[in-house]
Amino acid sequence: MSLMQLLVLADSRLPTGGHVHSGGVEEAITCGLVGDLGTLRAYLCRRIRTHGVVSASVAAAVAGRRLSVPDADHETDARTPSPAARQVSRTQGRGLVRLARRVWPDFLLDGVNAWDALGGTPHLAVAIGVVGCSAGLTPLQTAESVVYTTMTGTATAAQRLLALDPADVAALTFELAPLCAETAACAQHDVADLSDPLLDVLAQRHVERDRPLFVS
Repeated sequence: MSLMQLLVLADSRLPTGGHVHSGGVEEAITCGLVGDLGTLRAYLCRRIRTHGVVSASVAAAVAGRRLSVPDADHETDARTPSPAARQVSRTQGRGLVRLARRVWPDFLLDGVNAWDALGGTPHLAVAIGVVGCSAGLTPLQTAESVVYTTMTGTATAAQRLLALDPADVAALTFELAPLCAETAACAQHDVADLSDPLLDVLAQRHVERDRPLFVS
């Protein structure tokens, strides 16, 4: 059953608002950092190894009950220097909680309703951790869902923005699947403390630019 839950959680059609976020790749394209399949591959690898592993490690720690929701929220704030990136994370977390309330309305965490405990705007990684608990996922499976969607959401946005061949982008995601698996395996053990100044700068520039196509 948990495998089916994992597949649903990783589905791009999940109505949590993720489709309107590019993971910074729109700004990277605008700045000339990404312009073809090769540079997209480099960007995805960088994002997986930094943002991906940090978010996955927080989610896994929450799913494994090694980190409380308040502590996880503080830890995520500390690892997200960009105000714009923090806002994006909380917006997406709110969307996931909205869905989770419908799927698992009575799920309890430490004796209280889990979704009430999360508050109105939790960080996405924290929300995914609680969803992992409610869905019966292991910390590793929870981390895998985070790393996978970190890659595919950005890859899909780049495909649309650069008019890339969908088959080429799909092949790239298959190529990077082992890196995603390796990253998730590392993330399940400890809360990572990496940061990437480039991704923070891209996030800030994006919100300051006139009429971007994606929210982030």
